[in-house]
Amino acid sequence: MKKDIHPEYYKTILRCACGNEFEAGSTVKEINVEICSKCHPFFTGKQKLADSAGRVERFRRKYAKFDNKSTGNKPKK
Repeated sequence: MKKDIHPEYYKTILRCACGNEFEAGSTVKEINVEICSKCHPFFTGKQKLADSAGRVERFRRKYAKFDNKSTGNKPKK
C-alpha cells in the first residue's frame, strides 16, 4: 500500500433526528442523519402496505382454498 494517500479513519458518532446515537467507522468524525433503524417505519413495524384496488384481498380470497386443503400426502407411520 502506498503511504500518505489514505484518509484518516475515525470511530464516528452517528446522530439521528430522533435522538438515537450509535458508533461506526468512517472518514468523517460526526454524521447527522434524518432517519435510522430505531425510527424508520420498516424496522419499527409501523409501515403500511398500500393496497391499490384490493389486490391483496383478491389474492387471499383466490388462494384461501389451498390453505384449507391438505396436500394429499398421507402421514408416515
